[in-house]
Amino acid sequence: MDATDLPMDAEPVVKDWLMKRNCSVSPRQFVCFYASLALFSLAIALLLVFCGAWLVLPFTGIELLVVGAAFVVHARHAVDYERIRLFPNRLVIEQMSAEQLTQFEFNPRWVRVEPGETLRDPIKLVSRGQTVMIGQHLAQYRRKQFASELRMSLMRCG
Repeated sequence: MDATDLPMDAEPVVKDWLMKRNCSVSPRQFVCFYASLALFSLAIALLLVFCGAWLVLPFTGIELLVVGAAFVVHARHAVDYERIRLFPNRLVIEQMSAEQLTQFEFNPRWVRVEPGETLRDPIKLVSRGQTVMIGQHLAQYRRKQFASELRMSLMRCG
């Protein structure tokens, strides 16, 4: 059995970074908020229907559908993350976006870290013609600091 046959957990992790979205509301709180919003909007719409303004009801339905769709899009991305693990002989990048996991693996000795030109730009990892953008879930002011930290950790492996 050689090193490539070992499970990922058997290899020691030199450094592990986890970057994820800041979600201050739990899924249950999110559903409760939407339900209260819907009930309040429907109560006002029904009150106006009883006063003779029946056209308010279809527009309230459209409003609730659009807001509900926006909440679904938000919920799909609420658990997005980036995980970067540095092993002695490889750098593994996991990116979860809308429940789709993408993994990249590089030799840490060949990776070049390029911070963005501006604070808003993500960090680029370049190795053997392949480029991966990372740092999307980091605050803008932390990206340059993280790029330096990653560069130093990669140099220690080489």
